[in-house]
Amino acid sequence: MRFKGLDLNLLAALDVLLECRSVSRAADVLNLSQPAVSAALGRLRTFFGDELLTTHGKRMYPTAYAEALMPQVRDCLKGVELMISSSTVFDPSTSQRTFRIIASDYVIVAAMVPLIARLVDIAPAVRLEMVLPNEVSIEHVAQGKADLLVTPQDFTSPDLASELLYEERHVVAGWSENPVFKRALTEEDVMSAGHVGVAMGNARLGVFSDKHFMMLGRDRRVEVTTASFTTVPWLLKDTMRLAVMHERLAQTMSAWFPIAYAPLPFEIPLMRQMMQFHTTRRSDAGLAWLREELRNIAT
Repeated sequence: MRFKGLDLNLLAALDVLLECRSVSRAADVLNLSQPAVSAALGRLRTFFGDELLTTHGKRMYPTAYAEALMPQVRDCLKGVELMISSSTVFDPSTSQRTFRIIASDYVIVAAMVPLIARLVDIAPAVRLEMVLPNEVSIEHVAQGKADLLVTPQDFTSPDLASELLYEERHVVAGWSENPVFKRALTEEDVMSAGHVGVAMGNARLGVFSDKHFMMLGRDRRVEVTTASFTTVPWLLKDTMRLAVMHERLAQTMSAWFPIAYAPLPFEIPLMRQMMQFHTTRRSDAGLAWLREELRNIAT
């Protein structure tokens, strides 16, 4: 289809080319041959009167014009996607839609695993693609590269729509043979022990409990830092280390690992786990269905 002389299929190709900055990688993403993608780039250059991507050494770089064009192209494609999703009735029993969800491994264990089990019966052809959060997660939701971001309220973006998924307590977890779990856990027990901590993504982002420990002026002695919540039990087993863990995760992991858990001997706020999505997707019936299913599972 053409609009004012532009083949609209080329916009999707342009978006991928500007993202990949490589004809060969773009061809893989688009499932097209390299000559076909090269031809598409040639037609785009002719239409816009700009090189769009220039080669320097072995890499391609967008021109200044292409950099300015990129957000407009993504907004255009996002609008088309919204029009399609809003104009059809979503039927989970027959839908073959794929939802891309950014969520920590803790959220995957606490909410996604039981949801996936439920989908076998109510939405057998719906697919979930789960991606771990990092420093560009919010940007990916804003650009339409992800449908949903599940994150603590402390880390939400005011530029995205937001809904509460559930509230979560934190507990202290450790090896089940650790003697501190044979009695009431004290603040001294927690603060004198070595800890396992979690830092997310390439930027080693801190997590909810770290922020609130700092606000309370309590400095834990973190001996081991791992990149995921679900690896923490492996690092507690056969040691005297402790970890501050989400209660839902501690409950699940205690069935699989020799770990025990107890309430924190001092208060930190309940963690409000939020669902964030692009504001233009409020009328997306499929995404509304997914959020409702997640709420039902989580509560």
